[in-house]
Amino acid sequence: MTDAIIFDPRRTALLFMDLQAGILGLLSDPAELVQRAKQVRQSAAAAGIQVVYVQVAFTEEDYKGISKNNKTFAPAAEGHLFAVGSPETVIAPEVQPGPKDKVFTKTRTGAFSTTKLHDHLGEHGIDTVVLAGVSTTGVMLSTVREAADHDYRVVVLSDVCADPDPAAHRTLLDAVFPSQVDLIDSKSFADSLVAGHADGA
Repeated sequence: MTDAIIFDPRRTALLFMDLQAGILGLLSDPAELVQRAKQVRQSAAAAGIQVVYVQVAFTEEDYKGISKNNKTFAPAAEGHLFAVGSPETVIAPEVQPGPKDKVFTKTRTGAFSTTKLHDHLGEHGIDTVVLAGVSTTGVMLSTVREAADHDYRVVVLSDVCADPDPAAHRTLLDAVFPSQVDLIDSKSFADSLVAGHADGA
């Protein structure tokens, strides 16, 4: 696990992904993760880092565009789950987006494929993405792969992501992600921001 990274706030975005009721509810106890996310958000905002939210939600037209072949999203379309404005789509109150934050709505697993996220990051000169969210086997895995393919420097906050399957979560952090990302925990992230500020980054 990487311990010391200096972040340039002008070129870094913190991505909070799927921190919404219908997905956090899949975890046995999401409270500690949400509190760490809150602290991370405060540290990032204080350092001037762009905070971006990605959430999953569907309009009626979106449901029509989901193939029955899609094992993940066909049940959502059939049951009209995660409809725009529904309780399942509400971002956790502790980490509600602020007026300076950007929110993207997606209709597939990864943060990039059905959003304008890549365009937004490019327009703001951002080349480093710090990822946090639920679940590790879902949005985290897909977004790690997509971000790496877009040539971002990718950082995963190891204690601000989780999965209903703890064994799969651990396997991804220990054996899969390290080939494409830097792994740090939330305290190391906050400490890095303080160090970067002291160095004038």
